[in-house]
Amino acid sequence: MKFVDSVKIQVRSGNGGAGCTSFCREKYVPRGGPDGGDGGKGGDIIFQGNPQKSTLLDLSFKQHQHAKNGLPGKGKNQHGKHGKELVISVPLGTVIKDIDTDEELLEIFEEKNYLFLKGGKGGLGNTRFKSSTNRAPEFHQPGEEGQEMWVRLELKLMADVGLVGFPNAGKSTFISAVSHARPKIADYPFTTLVPNLGVVQTDQFETFVIADIPGIIEGAHAGTGLGDRFLKHIERTAILVIILDVSGFAERPVIEEYEILLKELELYSPALTEKPRLIVLNKLDAVADHEEIREIQQTLEKKEKTVFFISAVTKQGIPPLIQHLAKVVRVRKEQSNSC
Repeated sequence: MKFVDSVKIQVRSGNGGAGCTSFCREKYVPRGGPDGGDGGKGGDIIFQGNPQKSTLLDLSFKQHQHAKNGLPGKGKNQHGKHGKELVISVPLGTVIKDIDTDEELLEIFEEKNYLFLKGGKGGLGNTRFKSSTNRAPEFHQPGEEGQEMWVRLELKLMADVGLVGFPNAGKSTFISAVSHARPKIADYPFTTLVPNLGVVQTDQFETFVIADIPGIIEGAHAGTGLGDRFLKHIERTAILVIILDVSGFAERPVIEEYEILLKELELYSPALTEKPRLIVLNKLDAVADHEEIREIQQTLEKKEKTVFFISAVTKQGIPPLIQHLAKVVRVRKEQSNSC
């Protein structure tokens, strides 16, 4: 299934039906009086959080999402039928923004219905206006118009851990080693073209979700490579894992790659650099000079508190890393629950 994380749609709630002006004219009912019914309410626009969905693909084929209008009232005090509501199913983590102002209007976090636009009220029939001074009102109310707007839907993945690194740093191999996710793995850059999610289970039967986003390169914030399009998918994570290739085959020195990644994160959103993070030095199985690796470790430990050595291929060093990540995620969830 194609991954689509941003769509533009028009949403419109239903118009209320008009009330009715009518008078009872039955043969054996003298002075029957007014009997116009009310109009039906217009249908609401409702967004529904769906944990089974992972893309906005279906909405990209149907830009106009309209609820049904309420029907007008009729004689004999018959009220018009309410317009059918429109339920739009979206993945958890979807953000709805006003397309003109970019204002955030709604976030879909839970598996439930979220009322977004109310339908217009139905108009009152002339029966409602009968009084002691006006026994035969000859007017009714029109129905209220529904609400209409263009919005942008953006999907931000709901993950606990975000993987950040240059292309070919080994992020996809890592996520496949620790979860059942099976991203495409190859020996050329930009193998990963869309984010991948993997569920990790620890020995204590705890679980957490890892997001692997396509590789970042220098200038990503300005659109170079795949740009910063996918960085939004790690905004909600509890911790960032910066994966660096220490095999010696990377294009740049390890320290330089680390500094570039931090710069790109900060240029996209300073909030990302304020998140807890740790460094993972990957491809240890391909390292010949361990003395050089120790120097890299010492340099990075001056910048960060936590540095792990692993080989995603042989799974060396992965168990303690997973236990550490599980602890960070657990503490974050406990803090969230206490708020």
